[in-house]
Amino acid sequence: MNLKLNNKRTFLVGFAFFTILMLWQVYNYYCPLFLESLLKTYKGDSDYHYIIGLIMALDNVLALFMLPIFGSLSDRTKSKMGKRMPYIIVGTIISLIAFPFIPFLFLKNSLVGVILMMAIILIAMNVYRSPAVALMPDITPKPLRSKANAIINFVGYIGAIIGSVLTMIFSIKNPQSLIWPFVITSIFMAVALIVLVLKIRENKIVESMKEELELGEKLSETNEEIIPDKPLSKLDKRNLILLIFSVFLWYFAFNAVETFGSIYGTQVLKTDKWGILTAILAISSLITFMPSILISNKLGRKTSIILGLGLMIFSLGMACIIKQFNFWLVLLFIIAGAGWAIINVNSYPMFVELASCKNVGKYTGAYYSASQIAQSITPILIGFVFDKIGLQAYFPYATIFMIIALVVFAFVIVPKKNVKVENNVESNEISENKINEEK
Repeated sequence: MNLKLNNKRTFLVGFAFFTILMLWQVYNYYCPLFLESLLKTYKGDSDYHYIIGLIMALDNVLALFMLPIFGSLSDRTKSKMGKRMPYIIVGTIISLIAFPFIPFLFLKNSLVGVILMMAIILIAMNVYRSPAVALMPDITPKPLRSKANAIINFVGYIGAIIGSVLTMIFSIKNPQSLIWPFVITSIFMAVALIVLVLKIRENKIVESMKEELELGEKLSETNEEIIPDKPLSKLDKRNLILLIFSVFLWYFAFNAVETFGSIYGTQVLKTDKWGILTAILAISSLITFMPSILISNKLGRKTSIILGLGLMIFSLGMACIIKQFNFWLVLLFIIAGAGWAIINVNSYPMFVELASCKNVGKYTGAYYSASQIAQSITPILIGFVFDKIGLQAYFPYATIFMIIALVVFAFVIVPKKNVKVENNVESNEISENKINEEK
């Protein structure tokens, strides 16, 4: 039997991730600026970095509970539309309806209203985030998941790039135009949802791929066979713990860059063009996603992630010495985007490699809970650091935690890669040899 990735179907599944990244790109750029403006209106002209970080983090705390809960719930869901699609539909609809109310309430000078609407958005997004991401491994054999994840991320980052373009077009200096990036995002989300509902018949796909998925389980890169309803081996459980901490740490570093980027750009770099840098980061990642599969096939997932972390550490570290918007900062963001892409393409498949067919949603929830915990804590901590040290701590902070992530991840132990994927096809000879070895 041959394993072959359905590229078109995987591309369409990526539309769920498209809606997530496009929304967050707009959300992360404008919301800190909205909060800063409203806090100054209510409390006077002062520095509110710590309070802004706290508000952003309080929103994210909800996700710590919701991601694993809805991931596990979707594992056990049975419906005519499948396990994951009901959550994707409900969460997307609530998000696209509520999202434009954030700038509307900002223009009405309602601090409480903006915070409340941010919380509603977060709840709705986290209803479907784990199910949306878990849909890919549900219909993809394990050896092909890095390639599938690259396609998913490629589609998602198109959404991120569109979001970045919107932040460049609609400036905070023109408040009356700020509703448009939110409305446009909602329109894109609606179109993406319609495509998903019409084209992805989840139950039918899973049934048609039953044999391929079973073969994929036998070819998994784990230290011992993953058996449904049975605990992981001691070594695989150790790997899982190390992976959770690694994911936490590199998101701890990266989210600090995302959350306060617009403020760092305006106050330190003295530019309103930070959106250009975030767009460059997204474009660089987008371009790197597909080539990163060749790197993964050549080096393996672990070594590829170490390479990605190395690129992130180099780019963030060098950015510490740049204090203006220039060519060198753009180049460093290109390198950072490539590193982040390599990490993301390989980390999630490496994580769910430890899951069985019955608990992919649960493991997906755990993966994103690790990232969400990081995104809940790091805005508070870096906001506190800014208030004590100043905004010059922006890049050093991210660099330090990325280095710690590399150190922790280096202790993950994986078996030698036995499966080679070429041109999307898993050869029958390799498959049979691998199965015989396990027997």
